[in-house]
Amino acid sequence: MAKAMRQAKGSMARAANLARGRGGIVWEPGFHDRALRREEDILPAARYVVGNPLRAGLASRVGQYPYWNAAWL
Repeated sequence: MAKAMRQAKGSMARAANLARGRGGIVWEPGFHDRALRREEDILPAARYVVGNPLRAGLASRVGQYPYWNAAWL
């Protein structure tokens, strides 16, 4: 899992920096995985993910994030 995440984050960081026309750090180091074993675990996890742009200061409201209206919400 760690190798796959390193590769995915590296690829996405290169693409993001290319799109922004600059270099630099895109991701925080490390990652945390969590298994969603029960149906009732999905909604809180989806809300957390959709709230990430707000916590990161990338959007001032959830509706500004293009994926806010996920099927699980």
